[in-house]
Amino acid sequence: MEQDKTKEQSVHQEENQSSYLKIKKFKFVMLLFFLVFATAGITTFALAFGDEKAVNVGVTERSEFNKLYEAYDKLNENYYKDLEQEKLVNGAINGMIESVGDPYSDYMNQEEAKKFEESISSSFEGIGAEIQEKDGYISIVSPIKGSPAEKAGLQPHDKIIKVDGESIQGMSVTDAVLLIRGEKGTKVNLTIQRPGQEGNMEVTITRDEIPIETVYAEMKENGVAEIQITSFSDNTYKELVNALNEMKDKGMKKLVLDLRQNPGGLLEQAVKISNLFVPEGEVLFQVENHDGKVEKYVSEGGQKVNVPTAILVDEGSASASEILAAAVSESNEIPLVGTKTFGKGTVQTAETFEDGSNMKFTTAKWLTPEGNWIHDKGINPDYEVKMPEYAQLPFINPDKELKESDMSDAVKTAEQMLKALEINPGNVDGFFDEDTKSAVQQFQENNKLEVTGVLKGETTLKLMENLRQKLQENDPQFKKAAEILKK
Repeated sequence: MEQDKTKEQSVHQEENQSSYLKIKKFKFVMLLFFLVFATAGITTFALAFGDEKAVNVGVTERSEFNKLYEAYDKLNENYYKDLEQEKLVNGAINGMIESVGDPYSDYMNQEEAKKFEESISSSFEGIGAEIQEKDGYISIVSPIKGSPAEKAGLQPHDKIIKVDGESIQGMSVTDAVLLIRGEKGTKVNLTIQRPGQEGNMEVTITRDEIPIETVYAEMKENGVAEIQITSFSDNTYKELVNALNEMKDKGMKKLVLDLRQNPGGLLEQAVKISNLFVPEGEVLFQVENHDGKVEKYVSEGGQKVNVPTAILVDEGSASASEILAAAVSESNEIPLVGTKTFGKGTVQTAETFEDGSNMKFTTAKWLTPEGNWIHDKGINPDYEVKMPEYAQLPFINPDKELKESDMSDAVKTAEQMLKALEINPGNVDGFFDEDTKSAVQQFQENNKLEVTGVLKGETTLKLMENLRQKLQENDPQFKKAAEILKK
């Protein structure tokens, strides 16, 4: 989540003979490496396979569990309604996991686990954003390139307060994504709280099929190729090799590898890609278990990238992206450009029960080649370059009409967008006056739209599209990376 040196643990738990609570045998079926990839209701696990060991754990013999059994007995015997044993057992397991206070530990019942299995085996439909639970809030880790979430302007660290008017504060990631995901063409309204901005934003997103392509390549000037990896999925290594060959045929002399807004993915793919950039025998990362034992994973031989390279990272670069960034930085001195990464440095293990439900919990932490733990800290780039302020502007709902004499935060956002596109809206104060109307009319004329002076629908969508295009064409982080490579 070709095979790398990783390991799978299998734990078989003794069956409780109590007639009230039967905890069946279960086994470890996958080693999760640091990622909960909840994209539009999808949780994706990084898998790694290896030797299997069986360990018997006699939890039913521990006296501290007597209280749990006693509580079950009393409920079952005295509660005024009939109780479902399965629901009580699921609640007990879920309660234990929630009590550890770890946002990366979770329990999925049969229905949730089934949806998870379906989601990792094919493309899926939703909004296209990885989310995590932290401090009681569900927040965005990163939107996926080309997804509805990206087009709607969602950004890392945005907090989702409500889904279709329903508060999700205190919900687990699994529960939240069940509300957020949905069929292509349906709409979901998110109430968003963005750090550093007053008030909440209402964002309506039309769900769509989430793109499964993960590598995008483009040849820039002076033989500089830019290759973006949006996540680490089943075919990412193959896609990257094909992209590298394509760029080589086009005269690639230098490479900018873009890991911005990449929330992570499959460990096996991240390891194979790290091997392309790190010399054989050098450390890629380390894993420290709960007993303090540290195991190092090193680069193997094979194909290597032999052109000068720089890596782009930002606060949306998480998990597998940080593994790759740390590996190339510390073991091959490849420069990192951008802003500090997300900071995800723990390892999760998944256990699947016989009934199809499963649980995952943190079992270890991963360290950089030099032994640094980046959890909740992130990786600082060698060259810090921030994006322009207009890159942080919120989404404007295209269904809402903004016209002369209106006054709102949405109007102010529109004025800021127009100004960034070098169309003068007058005072940027949130009041839709004559200057603002003239600016909207000029924008509509420039883009061959119906000239109404009203901001709505196609005009609003085109305004945000033009802003994204300008950001791509005037990307200060890419420009800095290209400048470094010239030297």
